[in-house]
Amino acid sequence: MAVTASAPLPLPLPRLSLREIEDQRLDVLVKGLPPGASLRLGDVGKQGWNVLTGDMPMPLAVIRESVLKANSAWMSAFSAANGLLIAPHGKTTMAPQLFDLQVADGAWAITVATMQQLAVARHFGVKRVILANQPIGRQEVAACFEALREPGFELYCLADSIAGVGLLAEAAKGHAGANPLGIFVEIGFMGGRTGARTREEALAVARAIAGAPGLRLAGFECFEGLHSDSAGADKLLDEVIAVAAAANAEGLLGPEPLVLSAGGTALFDRVGEKFNAASLGRPLLKVLRSGCYLTHDDLGYSASFRRIMLETSLKLPPGGLEPALEVWAYVQSRPERGRSLLTLGKRDVTYDSALPVPLRWYRPGGAMARPEPMPAGHNVLALNDQHCHLGTPEESPLQVGDMVAFGIAHPCLTFDKWAVLMLVDDDWNVTGAIRTFF
Repeated sequence: MAVTASAPLPLPLPRLSLREIEDQRLDVLVKGLPPGASLRLGDVGKQGWNVLTGDMPMPLAVIRESVLKANSAWMSAFSAANGLLIAPHGKTTMAPQLFDLQVADGAWAITVATMQQLAVARHFGVKRVILANQPIGRQEVAACFEALREPGFELYCLADSIAGVGLLAEAAKGHAGANPLGIFVEIGFMGGRTGARTREEALAVARAIAGAPGLRLAGFECFEGLHSDSAGADKLLDEVIAVAAAANAEGLLGPEPLVLSAGGTALFDRVGEKFNAASLGRPLLKVLRSGCYLTHDDLGYSASFRRIMLETSLKLPPGGLEPALEVWAYVQSRPERGRSLLTLGKRDVTYDSALPVPLRWYRPGGAMARPEPMPAGHNVLALNDQHCHLGTPEESPLQVGDMVAFGIAHPCLTFDKWAVLMLVDDDWNVTGAIRTFF
């Protein structure tokens, strides 16, 4: 995997230990399992189940396996072709089976946001983790240094204030190991989330880290995903590079390669272009933390990716990202003109950034060979906890009992509604199951 000409190649992460997940017992208490089911998760793909024949109750969240693997391979090829590394947000899926796919495709690390997420990553064998938050609180700080006692484990976290560094530095006094806590100075912007708001504040934080035994100034980072346009993201990324250059000129950095990192999925092209243009006279590791690329979506990220394909100067591998995650439901009722009610709701799909979109429909037991695209004019009007209000034109073919597949936005908030999601092939045969740990 290319990084920079002068940077050493990072060691690959080992594959994860997943037997424990495969051995977990599933039964009807798990959403999506048919009545009477009682089996190992690892045996789900051996049951001969098919979504279209009604073998599974709905709503049902499924991941199209061929698309999932193609997305992972595409991002791996994109990163390598452009001298970038990928440390995907594990919080997107909280599925170690999917972490393992990303590791197999060259992920440099897995990124998490909380102590529970860090514990999940460690439990299943991830050996390099970015905690993309500043640890605050006695338990949180202690968990970081406890993790560093594990041989061969690397942990990086964020800091944006001298006070925050002080909490870590105090805890580091009791950490006698030679494995320091790597810290990225977080650069923010007015009105954004965490992150130092001025260059002076960021450099003060960098100096505090560099002067604290047991801590290591490992790099500089931001989360550009809150920006709605390339210009805002570019300004923030430029500031990350400027602070890193100032810290380097001040002699605050050790001999290790410097990490520059940013975290969104919508603007990852801007991250690559800006970081590739940076020249600090030292080895650099340029780390993307995008996570939603793995399943992609049918709304916001799809629109962002179309922009990337048109605008970026980075090298693009053949193909591209496609939506892999969909949620199926039955048409339950057509109680009035212009409206149908379906069996999914806020408990099953994302609704924070956009309502789901109907993709295709299928009539079980009918003459349809496979699902057909949803005719124009159908759109989601509203979601209740367990119902979807689907705007339905007069000429709609939908009948009570038909199946409808919905595409989603922001996959993070669909994953967290499912303990188990089904893997399916291109004919919607169930090939396996993915377990989440939210």
